[in-house]
Amino acid sequence: MRKSVVLITGAGGEIGHALVRGLAEGSNVITLDVNPLDPQVAPFVRREFTGSITDTNLLDRILAEFEVDCVFHLAALLSTRAEFTPVTAHHVNVEGTLNLLEFAQREGESHGRNVVFIYPSSIAAYGLPDLETKGRAGRVNEDQFAHPTTMYGCNKLYCEELGRYYARHYKQLSVDVAPRVDFRAIRFPGLISATTVPSGGTSDYAPEMIHAAAKGEPYACFVRPDTTIPFMAMPDAALAIRKLATAPRERLTRTAYNIRGFSRSAAEIRETVLAAFPAAEITYKIDGKRQGIVDSWPADVDDTAARADWGFSPEYDFERAFREYLIPTIGNYYRS
Repeated sequence: MRKSVVLITGAGGEIGHALVRGLAEGSNVITLDVNPLDPQVAPFVRREFTGSITDTNLLDRILAEFEVDCVFHLAALLSTRAEFTPVTAHHVNVEGTLNLLEFAQREGESHGRNVVFIYPSSIAAYGLPDLETKGRAGRVNEDQFAHPTTMYGCNKLYCEELGRYYARHYKQLSVDVAPRVDFRAIRFPGLISATTVPSGGTSDYAPEMIHAAAKGEPYACFVRPDTTIPFMAMPDAALAIRKLATAPRERLTRTAYNIRGFSRSAAEIRETVLAAFPAAEITYKIDGKRQGIVDSWPADVDDTAARADWGFSPEYDFERAFREYLIPTIGNYYRS
């Protein structure tokens, strides 16, 4: 008999690690990643597949062996690299997601019930035309300013629509096939982690300030002091994914939800880091391309729907995220 499992793609990242550990107690977890899992995480996994989400033969093997009840689709080519390789980004982010949606539909058909499909989208799905509009907009809801300016943002927005199609409109003209994908997406703001090193992402100026200060190295922030976008501490992001996955379907009024932790300017973040590391040298050297991208994102987002529909409530506000989680954890890492 095929075994009932939860599938996590892109499980090698920090959210993936948190999910593996959190789900292992109550579920059989299998993973799919282009790289082998960290040895500290691998023991929590029933079966580890190494390969790409673009490999349909590999997905067919998983389908033949396992009865997947839930897919956490974390695998993606992220924003900075996507701008340098847009065609590859489309291949991985869109075609790979389409492969997983079709896989989930076939899984649902094979065992006669819907497969929950959790998709992490991004604030990059937005595109405000100018700073004046951004200043007037305030907290932006899910249906406003959906005009992304990057390939990554285009990929994310289109995959949200693909998921909505598979959840609500799949093969409507066929009387023999019904939608079997329970698609649920979260539009994440900038995510800040205390346990992974920033990798040059568009919103990484916040954690980069802390890492440089903790190492005693000078740092030139690549955006203006007034630059403001919403952020979230990584533990809240991992918790939100699990919470949305277990929310009753009848409570959900959307297929894609905004969430946020706090919204602060680069100058406010700099002041907080300097208070913790008084000797730190943090200046500004604007990167025009990345500044333009961040300027097209909302200064804040409206997460009313997530709070009302599935009880989203972050544990970390700005003060707690920096003073209790980010600054002490990163500082201890470099001191040790």
